[in-house]
Amino acid sequence: MTRPGRKRSEESRQAILTAAAELVAEVGYAGLSIEGMAARSGTGKQTIYRWWPSKADVLLEALAEKADLHIPIPDEGSYAADLRAFLTASFALGRTPQVIAVLRALMAEAQINPEFGVRFRAGFLHRRRDALGVLVDRARARGDLPPVPRPATVADLVFGLIWYRVLATRDPIDDDQIDELVTLLTGAD
Repeated sequence: MTRPGRKRSEESRQAILTAAAELVAEVGYAGLSIEGMAARSGTGKQTIYRWWPSKADVLLEALAEKADLHIPIPDEGSYAADLRAFLTASFALGRTPQVIAVLRALMAEAQINPEFGVRFRAGFLHRRRDALGVLVDRARARGDLPPVPRPATVADLVFGLIWYRVLATRDPIDDDQIDELVTLLTGAD
């Protein structure tokens, strides 16, 4: 979320986002501070405070940008192939220790800070669901979307698996689950 004020320097913005992601992996969310991000990025604390309302919002922007960059919305010609490519990229990113640390921290913050929770749902959760929704809509238009499960349930199953593994069991997300999800969601044998 961008706050009013002076125009952002893209170089400074990227340095701050990188610093936040690196520091949360090194010191954890509790140890992350605006001061630390400023020192690591070579920017002033006031710059960060001007551009983001909290340290969680800096991490949110870093995570959303990383997901947009590393998880394509492929058009492989079929729902199964599109879904497989999307899941492969999502699971690869979701296995990265740095990303796992950020996901856990942001979900926890969203539970205890209602205002941030709204921004987290809009800026990350809904954004990722919308990306998957593009694949589902494309499959519907091509005529290869199975009638079951419903599109909203597709997203619940995909992201529910990821969040359950990241937050509850801490079991790794593995490639066998990609095959299982593609079979389940496409009706393929």
